[in-house]
Amino acid sequence: MRVVVAGATGFIGVRLVEQLHSLGHQAIVLARDPQKATRQFSKTLFPKVEVVGYTPIVAGGWDRVFSDCDGVVNLAGTPIFGQSWSQARKLEILQSRQLTTRQIVEAIKSASPKPQVLVNASAVGFYGTDLTKEFDESSFEGNDFLAGVCKAWEAEADVASSLGVRVVKMRNGLVFGPGGFLGQILPIFKLGAGGKIGSGKQWLSWIHRDDLVNLIILALTNSEIAGVVNGTAPNPVTNEEFTKVLAKALNRPALLPVPAFALQTLLGEASILALEGQKVLPKKAEMSQFQFQYPTIDLALAQIVKT
Repeated sequence: MRVVVAGATGFIGVRLVEQLHSLGHQAIVLARDPQKATRQFSKTLFPKVEVVGYTPIVAGGWDRVFSDCDGVVNLAGTPIFGQSWSQARKLEILQSRQLTTRQIVEAIKSASPKPQVLVNASAVGFYGTDLTKEFDESSFEGNDFLAGVCKAWEAEADVASSLGVRVVKMRNGLVFGPGGFLGQILPIFKLGAGGKIGSGKQWLSWIHRDDLVNLIILALTNSEIAGVVNGTAPNPVTNEEFTKVLAKALNRPALLPVPAFALQTLLGEASILALEGQKVLPKKAEMSQFQFQYPTIDLALAQIVKT
């Protein structure tokens, strides 16, 4: 396949391009910083990767690559972690997803021939937060900020369905791998200064990065998969359980809990990412006979810590 990837230099995108290349597929990387992407995917190591510079929310000559590809993966979006949500930050979080997806669909609209499939990222934030409910692909949306972002994001991707393109909306959980979210907290846990956050009862719907990448590739190549797919492992855990397993994997204590009020003071509304959660199950992936390499948090964290 020839696959266009937006967001290819991010935490998930880099691994996706590496895996596509190892399987013999060609990847066309859309990059806001083509020099960085060219260094990331050097021709020596990645002869099947082509880097094309683009501005995500502005039409340009980059849209030509959509006429000569089989599939598109859109992972673009500014990070939601790391800082409080001012009104300006909220707008950036929304527009970086909504407008980029809109522009990609416009590029698909003008392509001839059109790609067969668009795999568009979304997030489990679509479902809102709850301590007791279970969510799957048939569940309704929540009513908080992130749920609204995901709904608007997915609506842009759905437009491609009217163009005869198969659309897969991948609602990702928290993605674990070397770097990313774990890269930010591992130093704290290695010092023995980690601990549960708030009550520790909030659900954490997660997935190992390698499993998510393989699920994206399955969505690209299996024409029977369409619509919403939850990009989560089959065994979500509570924050308290995650804390215990990570501490065990590192052979360190984790006895310093983070009070909820401290995070709320520091991050404001963005503290919802750590203090609230949702239990999301990957029913479509399991129905498609997808084989998770890391179905449990123990296996995932043990592999990552050793990396």
